[in-house]
Amino acid sequence: MRTDAHVGPVILIVCLLALLSGFSAPARAADPATPIPPLSLTSSGAPTASPTTAPSGPLAAPMGLPDLSKRETFSAAMQLVVVLTVLSLAPAILIMMTCFTRIIIVLSLLRQALGTQQLPPNQVLIGLALFMTFLVMRPTWERVNREALRPYMDGTIQQQEALDKAKLPVREFMIAQIRGEKNDEDVLVFSEFAHEKPATWSDVSMTSLIPGFILSELKTAFQMGFRVYLPFLVIDMVISTVLISMGMMMLPPALISLPFKLLLFVLVDGWRLITSGLMGTFFT
Repeated sequence: MRTDAHVGPVILIVCLLALLSGFSAPARAADPATPIPPLSLTSSGAPTASPTTAPSGPLAAPMGLPDLSKRETFSAAMQLVVVLTVLSLAPAILIMMTCFTRIIIVLSLLRQALGTQQLPPNQVLIGLALFMTFLVMRPTWERVNREALRPYMDGTIQQQEALDKAKLPVREFMIAQIRGEKNDEDVLVFSEFAHEKPATWSDVSMTSLIPGFILSELKTAFQMGFRVYLPFLVIDMVISTVLISMGMMMLPPALISLPFKLLLFVLVDGWRLITSGLMGTFFT
């Protein structure tokens, strides 16, 4: 498997670097005229200052935040903090800016339509949705890695330029999905509340585009879920009618219809049809 599939959080790394650069502050120089006297305890136990010796050791110099905008001062400890922050924010970014929302909703509605309760388990559905998301978003992530992350790590571009180049492929993906489903009004709702009057898609801010994209994905997912749910609903209605006509009103219809729904789903190769249909909506 290619290592390009592991560049999913690259957008978050660039964003966090830009945020952390705002907290940098220059170190303050020590004043040689006023040395810091060490503390010593007297017989009464009260701390008194001894002016005889000058401060020494690692605590003698005042503390200050490093300039995080410089790559050479970006220490390994701070890189670890960034990685941990990326891992904590990755699920939220994955849900908001990728195709994961549409996929997991359709798969969850499919499980409810089958009536199999907790089968497949949540871990299986989420894992399948994640790998489908990686496959769909792979061209976008590879472009972010090629145009933004690699040049920044090589030192050829600055943080702001890397951030702008990283946002462009993600914006194009979200805009393509919104326009493909003809859900432009979802973005205009947030633009109006943000007091924006965009003439083109390039004028739409990320704060309006991301929630508009989420609304578009929710609408599309529920439309697809309805089409998936409909044939199983017909089977439930037929089974219920047959049981009532036979006088078996005390027999749960779901208990009888479940084998028929599973049989129909297996005969039509339902999992392949669902997954191919879902991914096909993003590549068209």
